[in-house]
Amino acid sequence: MLTFEQAETAMDAAEAEARANGWNLTILVADAGGVPIYLRRMDGAPLNTHEIASRKVITALGSGMPTAEYAAALEAGTVDEVPNGVMYEGGYPIRLGGEIVGAMSASGATGEQDAQVVRVGLAALGIEP
Repeated sequence: MLTFEQAETAMDAAEAEARANGWNLTILVADAGGVPIYLRRMDGAPLNTHEIASRKVITALGSGMPTAEYAAALEAGTVDEVPNGVMYEGGYPIRLGGEIVGAMSASGATGEQDAQVVRVGLAALGIEP
């Protein structure tokens, strides 16, 4: 189970990375069912970033892989399409003890930058995506 405290730790680290780089993002941490545990929309983050961050979480949970890997696998025809999924980088499943317990995503910068912020958040939990 992913706790609120773990979500907060990941969120704080991710937001610090975004601020250090001048990126105004929406960052989302959700449980294994896709229900938000923690959401932050930084000042200046575009309005649609909440929806994109939510869809990145859905994609990471539905595919069991980072959204960039899902996009490549979908294009290669090796996975089924996740309903309401996206092919944007920046969404990651959260695995603890080998089990998917949630997902984390960011939206508002380039896909690579969104992914960087999420990886920093996961690293704060001792997770290597």
